[in-house]
Amino acid sequence: MRSDKNKALRLRLQGRSYNEVTRLLGVPKSTLSDWFTGLQLPESARDRIAKRVCEGSVRALIKRNVNQTRLAESRAKQTRKSSKKRVGKVSENELFFIGTALYWAEGYKKPILKNGKIKTSHSVCLSNSDPALVKVYMRFLREVCRVPEERISAEVRIYQHQNEAYLLNFWGGVTGLPFSKFKKFYYGVSLSSQHKKPFNVLPYGTIQIRVNNTELYHRIMGWIEGLSEI
Repeated sequence: MRSDKNKALRLRLQGRSYNEVTRLLGVPKSTLSDWFTGLQLPESARDRIAKRVCEGSVRALIKRNVNQTRLAESRAKQTRKSSKKRVGKVSENELFFIGTALYWAEGYKKPILKNGKIKTSHSVCLSNSDPALVKVYMRFLREVCRVPEERISAEVRIYQHQNEAYLLNFWGGVTGLPFSKFKKFYYGVSLSSQHKKPFNVLPYGTIQIRVNNTELYHRIMGWIEGLSEI
């Protein structure tokens, strides 16, 4: 009997896998398959082989999942990049529809009641925590609604752990409003949101943009009604 066959059989009886034996002795797997045919392995050897197969399967699964994640991230990045190019430069008419839709979704629309009667004066108010959305909305107010700068003011709701000066500077940059136009800073969250959201879910707090202009309020309500009928 070949000496390498004896070594291969001993290794196999120790619970070595085909790959391990091939790596140690340089014997092809096809030859090992012939040599090991009918070989009865002790329980300890079978347990070792089964354990290695299981560990190998787990490693392969993890590697496959990592590769799939990377591929999915790459596809998502490419999709976003190509989709972004489709938008291009937005016209004033397109900004009109975008801004109206934003107010429809996020703006304050409910009539103000006092002593059971609807007030005749209304403010145009929109609250949000997304800086990009707020920036687009500010363009809508300035470029479409032609709101004078002195008519626009802001209020910010932040958490106790957040820095008021930092967020004032941050939202000032987003909105283009001077610090004097920020009327109030509120701490904490609304009662309806307490104990429902983690404290860090809104890293910049929430800003409310306000324009005290009843006529503009009704114009926007009319635009929303028009959109609702398309």
